[in-house]
Order: sequence, then C-alpha cells, then structure tokens
Amino acid sequence: MRIMMKEMTYLIRSPISLDDLLAEVQSPERGGTCVFLGTVRSDDDVTGIEYSAYDDMALGEITRILDEAQLRWPDARVTLRHRLGLIPVGEASIAIAAAAPHRDAAFAACRYVIEEVKKRLPIWKKEMHADGTATWVDPSGKQIAGGLRDR
Repeated sequence: MRIMMKEMTYLIRSPISLDDLLAEVQSPERGGTCVFLGTVRSDDDVTGIEYSAYDDMALGEITRILDEAQLRWPDARVTLRHRLGLIPVGEASIAIAAAAPHRDAAFAACRYVIEEVKKRLPIWKKEMHADGTATWVDPSGKQIAGGLRDR
C-alpha cells in the first residue's frame, strides 16, 4: 500500500524533475532504468495544452496502475508525474521512470504504465491554438464534438 503523502506528488503543477523521479526508483540492485517523457507537440498550431483532473479520482487510478506494475514486475520500481494546468509546447506533461535489475523489465514496466495511463487516467486536456481558440481532446487523442473549437 502506498503512503498518501507520496501519492500527492504524482500530480504536479510545475515542471517535472527527472532527478526526483530517478531518486524514487533507482538503487544499486536495479541496473536497468527506463524513462518516458511525453511532451506537448506543436501539431495543428497548438501553443500549449491545459490539463485538468478530479485529483482524488486520478490519484486512485494512478495508485492502481503503479500497484499493478509492481505485481507484474516485483523487482522493479516505477513512478510517474503528470502535470496539470497549462503546459507550453516543448515541455513534458508526463514522465514515467522504471528501474529493474535488468533492462527488459524496466522497459516493460515503463511501457505498461504509459499505456494504462492513456487508457484509464481521468485527466482531460484542452489544446490551446495560436488563433486563441481551444479544442477539447479525449484521453485517446481524439478531438471531442467533431473538433469544434471554443472561443
């Protein structure tokens, strides 16, 4: 069972520190470390993405996903950070770090977590465009309501 204070660090509103993430998972017995960064792209004149969540629900799902990874790869350690708020193009919105005795488990655990996050995490995103409009996008990346933009 994870400690509630630690859970609170999964959702943040400031730039992600890779040093903090790595400190949580690395140890002398874990020789393979894998890091995934998801950054905001400039597709379709996007200038940034605003992420929002119902924090308690998102934290519960993050805990379940990380616990599942721990059961699948018991010798690995995995953690993540997901930013909320407005994130400009080029900055990371999510980071996942996994460390295991060998690289295969580190890669597998890291991939498992990002794939489950994309499917299950209740975080919503709104793409901000250069023309001042915004488009809501569902977690799978599809535009909502036929791509209608808010003004």
